[in-house]
Amino acid sequence: MTSQNRFLDQLQVLNALYQRGYHSDLMERSFAKIIELEHSQALQQASDLQAKLQVYESQYQMPSDTFYQQFNAGELGDSMDFFEWSAFYDMWQAVQTRIGVLQSISS
Repeated sequence: MTSQNRFLDQLQVLNALYQRGYHSDLMERSFAKIIELEHSQALQQASDLQAKLQVYESQYQMPSDTFYQQFNAGELGDSMDFFEWSAFYDMWQAVQTRIGVLQSISS
């Protein structure tokens, strides 16, 4: 069994207990803390990625979203910088999605 499957099984066990009326302050505090830590980590990752994006934005005098659209449309060429910039932008978008989910949970 993979680590991911084991984790999902554990979540299902906790969900089953919760659905059957078992509520625990420990579980609620633990989940709240995990979400808080994940949110904090995601914010730090977003900040780190934003700093990397700003280097490219300054160098090429272009916002990352504009660059990303043009690069994916094949309008900018195949510079290694562009591939790295695109990868950082993909990662930044993924982190933004994760932050949105975490914020919706903690609201």
